[in-house]
Amino acid sequence: MPVTDDDGLRELLSMDPVAVVGCSSTPGKAAHDIPEYLQEHGYEVIPVNPYADEILGREAYDALADVEEEIGLVDVFRPSEEVAGIVDDVLARREDRGDVAGLWLQLGITDDEALARAEDAGLLTTQDTCMKVEHGRLVG
Repeated sequence: MPVTDDDGLRELLSMDPVAVVGCSSTPGKAAHDIPEYLQEHGYEVIPVNPYADEILGREAYDALADVEEEIGLVDVFRPSEEVAGIVDDVLARREDRGDVAGLWLQLGITDDEALARAEDAGLLTTQDTCMKVEHGRLVG
């Protein structure tokens, strides 16, 4: 089951660096403003967007498999129907690189079946929850 309790959310919020799948280069969009907030609060944000070269002053990677740095948490800003494929990418990366401990699906994004696969592989997960809101509430 995806975590919903404060202790589980705090554990997810402690994971860093954060690869943001669907990170946007457009200010005003949640997929830009939330990663920017995270960056301003000390997280190493790694943008993943095949349509951008650079976001938030960082190289944007085309896919999770292309990210050279170690990833602690994958934060997803893509439609729910894309989550299963993203989980496939996360699990392949975990098998190949041994990183990624958590998966966070932003507000409005859900896929119970895909998250069950991620949890079976040992990841801590949450869905339909805003990372910025929870950070502000639990970490400050």
